Amino acid sequence: MKNTMPTFPITRTRVAAVGLVTAIAVMLAGCTEASVVPTATPLPRPDLSLSIGALLPQTGSLAAFGPSAQAGFDLAVQEINDADVGLTVTATSQDAGDATTDVGITSVTTLIDSGVSAIVGAISDGVSKKVIDQIVNAGVVQVSPGNISPDFSRYADDNLYWRTAPSCAREGSALGEQIAESGVQTLGILYQSGYCEPGLPEALADAFERAGGTVVSSVAFDAASTTLQTQVDEVAASSPAAVAVVTPTLAKLAVPGLTGAGFTGDELYFVGLPTSDQSVDFAAGSLTGATATRPGLDLSALTDFTDRLLGINPALTDFSYAAESYDAVMLVALAALAADDTSGVAIASMLQEVSGGVGGGEKATTFGQAARFILEGNAVDYDGPSGPITFDENGDPADAVIGLYTYGADNIFTRIN
Repeated sequence: MKNTMPTFPITRTRVAAVGLVTAIAVMLAGCTEASVVPTATPLPRPDLSLSIGALLPQTGSLAAFGPSAQAGFDLAVQEINDADVGLTVTATSQDAGDATTDVGITSVTTLIDSGVSAIVGAISDGVSKKVIDQIVNAGVVQVSPGNISPDFSRYADDNLYWRTAPSCAREGSALGEQIAESGVQTLGILYQSGYCEPGLPEALADAFERAGGTVVSSVAFDAASTTLQTQVDEVAASSPAAVAVVTPTLAKLAVPGLTGAGFTGDELYFVGLPTSDQSVDFAAGSLTGATATRPGLDLSALTDFTDRLLGINPALTDFSYAAESYDAVMLVALAALAADDTSGVAIASMLQEVSGGVGGGEKATTFGQAARFILEGNAVDYDGPSGPITFDENGDPADAVIGLYTYGADNIFTRIN
């Protein structure tokens, strides 16, 4: 459970003062022929300057996701500054690397030394686990667009850690339920050690077995593996009707062996596989009918957003983590605006409210719309391209959507929910 922020009760002196002002107002109203109720006008506010850092992968095992996440970050910064609402964002980007190096630690030091109030990143659970204490101790707020480990829900982070990606346990449960609903009775699980382990494999297995299925094998492999034939053979030996492959980068090592063992595409299920064209890494037809999960809304239906991303980086072919990075920046900026303060602690104190987790705010789907509500003195509930966020008390997106996609013979994933 997160540590809660301190509350500041109204003092008796302030209550007495309010009472005195009220009494005087009533007396004056009685001495006039007609009372005039003035229209409330928000007081002018000084402009705010907010410094945000990006801690996204430029090198390492997740580098393929860096360009799309960075494009989401950069697009949000651009649109906030273009909105001209009295908040100017300056951005600094550093390489997160991956969990096998200390690149992220060095990068966080650089970002903190540069004076950032918030850091968007990392995507890797392992990198965030290395740097979270460093960030918290500096009083900087961290919003991850990709961390999925359940460990972060329970971390003692002084309310400074948040994420726009849901816990992987939710994604595992969604896939387990989908596999069972497809009529599969026996399942083999092939999963990458350390990738949301044990939360995701356990949640997947639990959901599948609650629905009446049986997990006949569950085999782990290392992220540094160059072949998975031994692990594939072990899963195949248990004769499952289908296999779930859990890895962000190494499915391409598993599928050839699974195909050789007789599994067709519609008997394969994935967590972590990008929902982009996979024809470069997989033999034609080997994925036809395969199902994959991906948190968030269907970006193919959000062409306005993806077109804007392509305006930032025309080379993008995959949009993984772009929406989550974009919304992380937007929420940080809205929280700073709502707090009228750009310190990390002040931003953290308003993140749950601007996401709609508390406060019953006005629904908004763009930064400009949300900012206007705030400047008019209203609470706001921002939902962006990653979907409804609704931070809970642990900093998790309570209403996050898990998308289900099926792969066609045309090398295109199609949303099925």
